[in-house]
Amino acid sequence: MINVTVWNENRHEQINEAVRKVYPEGIHGTIQSFLADDFQVRTATLDEPEYGLSDEVLNSTDVLIWWGHVAHDEVSDEVVQKVKERVLNGMGLIVLHSGHFSKIFKTLMGTSCDLKWREAGEKERIWVIDPSHPIASGLGEYFELEHEEMYGEHFDIPVPDELVFTSWFEGGEVFRSGVTYRRGNGKIFYFRPGHETFPTYYNKDVQKVIANAVKWAAPVERERPVYGNAKPLEHLTIS
Repeated sequence: MINVTVWNENRHEQINEAVRKVYPEGIHGTIQSFLADDFQVRTATLDEPEYGLSDEVLNSTDVLIWWGHVAHDEVSDEVVQKVKERVLNGMGLIVLHSGHFSKIFKTLMGTSCDLKWREAGEKERIWVIDPSHPIASGLGEYFELEHEEMYGEHFDIPVPDELVFTSWFEGGEVFRSGVTYRRGNGKIFYFRPGHETFPTYYNKDVQKVIANAVKWAAPVERERPVYGNAKPLEHLTIS
């Protein structure tokens, strides 16, 4: 069974009653609950020792799900480096919503990861751009969220390896809302929806996307390539 760790900074839930009403068990608890039937799932939060991301936790995680917003800078560079190394060694990483500004995502992307935004609770229509992709399995041509925060282009990320979803918003903007990358042995999926004051993670299509992404991002069974100076495999005839 795939071992999943759901990481959430868990700050909005502590200070904002509106968020607590939507996610009484925290965003991490809600995601854990809908994944628990198919995966081995644990949670980790910012205020735990080592941010809940000890070597033991990271080394036993197949796929790490990351939600952060107001406390990105509180995650130490040391832990970010450890997460990066785990991704390069094969751990899958799923970055949700405002996690686009997390240290780990920006480090792996090498860009600002900036974008336009507007918090108006408008409709979002999420179009399936790659219907053959495993992350889109079981979805229709599109699905809609009645109320969401708008993210708009330009999204300052590298050209994705795969564009799975594109969003259209009631205000007219569009956004690359589901993109994949490979880094080392690891696979990365960024998925846009998930503003903390809206019940996005109760939506069945959103849940399906995240569950599909966990399966897609799970590690392959192989060692990381060896780099550096290499001895020849065959006898060299040159002097």
